[in-house]
Amino acid sequence: MKVLSVLKNVPENLQQWLDEKYPSLEFRYCHGMKEGEPFLEEADVLVTYGEDLDEKKIEKAVNLKWIMVMSAGMDRMPFEAIRERGILVTNVRGIHAQPMAEYAIGMFLQNAKRMKELHLQEKESRWNRRLDFQELNGHTMTLLGTGAIASETARLAKCFNMKTVGVSRSGEAKKHFDEVFRIDQLTEALETGDYVTAVLPSTEETRGLLRKEHFEAMPAHAVFLNMGRGELVSTDVLLEAVQEGLISHAILDVMEEEPLPEEHALWREENITVTPHISGITSRYLPRGFEIFDRNIKAYIENEMMENVIDLERGY
Repeated sequence: MKVLSVLKNVPENLQQWLDEKYPSLEFRYCHGMKEGEPFLEEADVLVTYGEDLDEKKIEKAVNLKWIMVMSAGMDRMPFEAIRERGILVTNVRGIHAQPMAEYAIGMFLQNAKRMKELHLQEKESRWNRRLDFQELNGHTMTLLGTGAIASETARLAKCFNMKTVGVSRSGEAKKHFDEVFRIDQLTEALETGDYVTAVLPSTEETRGLLRKEHFEAMPAHAVFLNMGRGELVSTDVLLEAVQEGLISHAILDVMEEEPLPEEHALWREENITVTPHISGITSRYLPRGFEIFDRNIKAYIENEMMENVIDLERGY
C-alpha cells in the first residue's frame, strides 16, 4: 500500500516513526501538493489538509481509496467527485479541542482585563489605573455547537464559575453545559449570552446562520467570538453589529475572506479583534493528528472500525 503525504514540514521523527512501525507500507512525504501531484496516480492513501484537492486531482488519483485529512474543516473538499469514486475520508476531529478552548478563554480574558489597552499604555510609559476591568466569573457563555471543541471550552468556562449554554441541532443535554437549546431556539439562547462563542462547521444549514436580528438579541455588552467558520455570518452584518453597538466587541479567528486583505475594514475597527485563523494551531498539532492516523492505519489494515469517518453527504 502506497501512502502519499502532501503536508508541508512533517517532522522527520514522525516520518521515521511511521516508516519503522509499518515497514510493509511505502510512505512518500512531499512538501505540498505541487511536489506530490506527480505521485497521485499511484497513491492508495493520501494525507492532506484538504484545501489542495479538486475534482481533477481526484480524477488523477486512480488508485486512491482513503483520504486522511489533517484538519477538521472539510468545506473546500470536492465531495461530489469523492462520493462518485467511493473514497473513504477521515479527519482529525477532536485534536483542536484543547488549543481552541484555551484560545477562547484567553481572548475573553484579554477583553475582560483590557490587555490591548494595557499593552499600549506600557509602550507609551503611561500609568493609568482607571481601565474598566471585568470578570468572567458569574457571566454566561453561550456556545454555538456542543461538539468536542465547544465541550472543552465549556469545561474551562466552568473553572471560571460561568454558566454554560449550548446550541445544537437536537438540543440534547451534554456534559459541561448547564442548558442546551435547539438550533431553532437560537435567538432565545443568545439573549443571556455575555460571551458568545461560535464553533459550528460550514454546512448548508450554518452558512449565513447569524443575521442582524441575532446580534440584536444579544446583550449590548456581549462579546462575540467566531473560531468555527467565517461563512457563519457575513462581514457586513458583523460590522453593523459592532458599529451600531449591538455588541461591545467581536473576536474573529475566521472570516468570509481569508487571508484578510490589508485594506479590509475589519482590521481598522477598534472593537473588532482579528487573528489569522490560528486558534487550533500549536506545536502539538501534527503529533496529535498523526496519532489518529496511526490508529486508523492499524484499523484500515485489519478491516476494523476507523475513527472520524466523514459522512460524504453531510461533509462532516
